[in-house]
Amino acid sequence: MAIFNVGDGFTAKAVARFLRRDVIARYGVPVTIITDNAKNLNNKVIDELCAQFKIRHRNSTPYCPQMNGAVEAANKNIKKIIEKMMVNYKDWHEMLPYALLAYRTSIWTSIETTPYSLVYGIEIVLSIEVEIPSMRILAEAELEEAKWAKQRYEQLNFIDEKRLKALCHG
Repeated sequence: MAIFNVGDGFTAKAVARFLRRDVIARYGVPVTIITDNAKNLNNKVIDELCAQFKIRHRNSTPYCPQMNGAVEAANKNIKKIIEKMMVNYKDWHEMLPYALLAYRTSIWTSIETTPYSLVYGIEIVLSIEVEIPSMRILAEAELEEAKWAKQRYEQLNFIDEKRLKALCHG
């Protein structure tokens, strides 16, 4: 799940460009996008883009944002992370990318893995692991090519198992 805020101050063409450049080109074509009922998100330009890429476009209700349970839960957790990182709340927006990184790389008990590993197929190498090499980094550096290939193959199979398990719980 990704949350993008394009805001009301953007034209339909700017939103379509954002979806092409910053969502589709980076992450692939989403199956579904869920937006509010803003005019810049519900128009012919966005409808054509969704038709072109075969994206389902759903709208959330503007009257009851609590109905978006998953989004509300994600926002609540991200807000808690930001609160723990901040001393001065005035600059919270500068910490948002780091809060999102923490959120995406934390293990979720419901799926027993990180959202990052489900999306990208590997666990992220955190900056702390680069400065203080982890056992994972050290072990990978010492592997022979054949052993590395075998280990990578096993890791990919394990990732498929984790994705299936996550689907069953989703």
